[in-house]
Amino acid sequence: MIITGKHLPRRSFLRGIAGATVALPFLESMVPALRASTAQPQLRAAFVYTPHGVILDKWVPKTTGADYEITPILKPVEAFRNRFTILSNLAENKGKQAGSGHASSSATWLNAAIIKDTSGEDVQADVTIDQMIARKIGQETPMPSMELGIEDVSNMVGLCDGTSSCAYLNTMSWSTPTTPLPAEINPRVVFERMFGDGSSAKERYARLQEDRSLLDSITGAAAKLQSKVGGQDKTRISDYLDNLREIERRIGQMEKRNQDEALAVPQAPVDVPAVYEDHVKLMFDLQTVAFQADITRVTTFMMSRELNSRTYPQIGVADQHHSVSHHQYNPVQMEKHQKINTYHVQLFNYFLARLDATRDGDGSLLDHTVFMYGSGMGDGNVHSHDPISILVGGGACGQLTGGKHIAGEKHTSIGNALVSVLALAGIEKEQMGDSNGKIAL
Repeated sequence: MIITGKHLPRRSFLRGIAGATVALPFLESMVPALRASTAQPQLRAAFVYTPHGVILDKWVPKTTGADYEITPILKPVEAFRNRFTILSNLAENKGKQAGSGHASSSATWLNAAIIKDTSGEDVQADVTIDQMIARKIGQETPMPSMELGIEDVSNMVGLCDGTSSCAYLNTMSWSTPTTPLPAEINPRVVFERMFGDGSSAKERYARLQEDRSLLDSITGAAAKLQSKVGGQDKTRISDYLDNLREIERRIGQMEKRNQDEALAVPQAPVDVPAVYEDHVKLMFDLQTVAFQADITRVTTFMMSRELNSRTYPQIGVADQHHSVSHHQYNPVQMEKHQKINTYHVQLFNYFLARLDATRDGDGSLLDHTVFMYGSGMGDGNVHSHDPISILVGGGACGQLTGGKHIAGEKHTSIGNALVSVLALAGIEKEQMGDSNGKIAL
């Protein structure tokens, strides 16, 4: 056998007609011959936010350590209990905060900052850890980071939370202390940012009418590549393209359904799914594919925003999420809030399952990802930021094991958790906000 040492570059693309390109996932053929054992997995980081706090005694286990009993809200992710750690007794924003507490919940979840009290455009918080990680590991990718959301906040300007600017509620990612990054809610726009082909509403509608997939144009290139690689790589390429085609199909179906209902081409984009669960799952699918193809290594996703008016009739909650969180400790209303909390965890479990099922080098994307999931509030009824609880997990390229509940001392700064997550990305930072140490994850 003759080994030439030839291999594919990590940033390889399939190229089709009209300049269409599709990035490839990590393949064995990208590792130089005889050097497979030296290939290092690439870390990814995902931060997922849910608003309005949780019913804490239905989220936080009664005991610490590895033998804790899973709580009702976290039951949907029980299959992954060995892949995450529950952190409780954390505190966010112990200093004076602007507004009623909603603004500071999401704006400082990833920086532990104290926001400036303003209703204007002169907002100020601090750089968030997702952006710090993106600067460290994301500069070689087409998109250093992706900021995603669900609610349309284009009309949310001015005063939103007592004395606080709406800008504080519209994102959780800050690239500088005065620059909040907008969250994209449209899956079609996200898809086309990743793979090209149309950014305006007119172009997207024209594309919809073509009855032709972006992937059709690179089929020949894919077949040619598959003839040159090994069996496992053939399967990975096929699975990856199938995933892309399924996402495109679902986006197209939703666009067509919305178009049929409207009976005319609307001025605004028609491709934001009408069904909340469809929307959330598409965003999780896009993050998975973006990690798989190394289009980005860092994502933030607001499953909903603070002060939203969303209802959840699909799970039997017709009341608005915000109003339900102000349950006044009424058992009926608390049960509704718990249902929403559990539903969000159920949808997050979908993301974990997708990451776990997606091969990446010698493991899965979940093996090579660090994630953080939770809310910037604890008891939503009183807008409490102390205590709060979050999940930190994934494999982080062998650095995390999970399977335990860690309860810090009372009033432990969430900044301690943020410093610990940064360390997993090779970033040593002494302090985030009012932090005073690390948590042994």
